[in-house]
Amino acid sequence: MTDNKSRGELYAEATPAEKLSFIRTLNQDERNGFNSDFSNFAHEGQRPPSQKWATWLMMAGRGFGKTRAGSEWVSNIAINHPSARIALVAASLGEARAVMVEGDSGLIAIASPGCVPVFEPSLRRLRWPGGAQAQLFSAAEPESLRGPQHSHAWCDELAKWDNSSNRALRCWDNLQLGLRLGDTPQTVVTTTPRAVPVVQRLVDEAQTAEAAIAITGGSTLDNAANLSANFLTAVYRQFGGSALGRQELEGELLRDVEGALWSRTLLERCRSDVPPAMVRLVVGVDPPASARGDACGIVVAGVDAGGNAAILADATVEKASPERWARAVADTASLWGADRVVAEANQGGAMVESVLRAADISLPVKLVHASRGKAARAEPVAALYEAGRVQHAGLFGPLEDQLCGLMAGGSYEGPGRSPDRADALVWALSELMLGRTASPTIRAL
Repeated sequence: MTDNKSRGELYAEATPAEKLSFIRTLNQDERNGFNSDFSNFAHEGQRPPSQKWATWLMMAGRGFGKTRAGSEWVSNIAINHPSARIALVAASLGEARAVMVEGDSGLIAIASPGCVPVFEPSLRRLRWPGGAQAQLFSAAEPESLRGPQHSHAWCDELAKWDNSSNRALRCWDNLQLGLRLGDTPQTVVTTTPRAVPVVQRLVDEAQTAEAAIAITGGSTLDNAANLSANFLTAVYRQFGGSALGRQELEGELLRDVEGALWSRTLLERCRSDVPPAMVRLVVGVDPPASARGDACGIVVAGVDAGGNAAILADATVEKASPERWARAVADTASLWGADRVVAEANQGGAMVESVLRAADISLPVKLVHASRGKAARAEPVAALYEAGRVQHAGLFGPLEDQLCGLMAGGSYEGPGRSPDRADALVWALSELMLGRTASPTIRAL
């Protein structure tokens, strides 16, 4: 038997004689609560670190059981510390309630009989029978944490907190300044790893002994016993081995590549879940060089009335025939109501246009020729990101992996043989934001 197995797993593997011997060591209350005691079934990554810590950063893949571990830790604190005042912080109040309080692995669902907390939505408060209380906070409102005092805190999906105007860092700092009740204030952070400033700061601080930050992690497969086999097969088939899979499934924090035109920190700063109102939309296309080679990059981008752009969709298709990728372009343009298709024509302009026309594309098709290298074309587009003029309306993992692999010196160090998605993005944004040069005009005398 190995040490990292849960007591529940060890019990299941035991012989009938071993089970009987073990049961005889338990009193009646322990026997009655065996199946509902999380410590009996938690896997190694869900158990608090054995070292002394002020912050426990649990950074792991999707489906690892992070929320359940956070809920169980808070519930245990509430039961054993009746005077506890706990802060529950999520990206929004809606997520705090839906995931941390009322979710399938939330505080109400995992509570044992007699210890179920009462939720008061109007006060954003949970009260346990013993007296402990928890308050809900939104990371989008850092000032709401200025003033309240707490003894403990649970921060869920820290990497998802709003990074604009340094909100995530300000929220974290205000929370830490308010953890001044009790002798040993503690914070548990449950999150999927992403290279956002607040996560990177915690990881860097953990290297110093005085920080008292314990980092644990693991992969989706660590919790395979509680996940659908079909789900595991599907996600590992689609994302296994990719940079996105390393982050979202394996729980690896992907650092920036030195010398790349884009960094993950920059992309996180440009992310927005709500796309702006667009006045013009285009579909950028990077056609494959052969019918069975690279992917066909297809990226939807738009520009608003203020001249700022947003990436709205990545509809790239892999290993597609000319008919299939052309149909994908046509369907994407129709779905988004695009004004124009902008396609690279270096692999044969007449062929590209004829293939697109055969797919019944009625909107204008603009063929562009790459007279400069990839890095030279991408540099002015990267500068638009640095200036805060481009947003990503969502998370586009494979596309962003390619952007972070485009090097200033002209090489490509990202996934795959070619940055087809990134090229499609560059063509789209170049058309929207770099295609025209302003000439001086006289508006009035």
